[in-house]
Amino acid sequence: MKKIEAIIRKTKFDEVTEALKEVGIDFFSYWDVRGIGQARQERVYRGVVYDTSSIERTKLSIIVRDKNLDKTIKAILDTARTGEIGDGKIFVVDIQQSYRIRTGESGDEALFIKGLEE
Repeated sequence: MKKIEAIIRKTKFDEVTEALKEVGIDFFSYWDVRGIGQARQERVYRGVVYDTSSIERTKLSIIVRDKNLDKTIKAILDTARTGEIGDGKIFVVDIQQSYRIRTGESGDEALFIKGLEE
């Protein structure tokens, strides 16, 4: 099992969500986050200088079975990429164990519904 954490542009969230559904990823968590990136800018509005170095992004947290890792990453890469600085990052971390609280199932069986996925 793997945990995929992806930080993407907020404007790409709907496209990425749709791409994930198409590859069978129906559940994930997300947060609106802010970060500091390579781009450094200051903007002036009515004489006041605003620092726009802080970038608004969306962070996705997705736990997948090993067999779904590549197609999940590909879906994110293909839909989140604009080719500009600030497209985001993807991180992959090993998951030692998982449990479905309702049934007590453990391991990768806790990540899918039997009969709906192989």
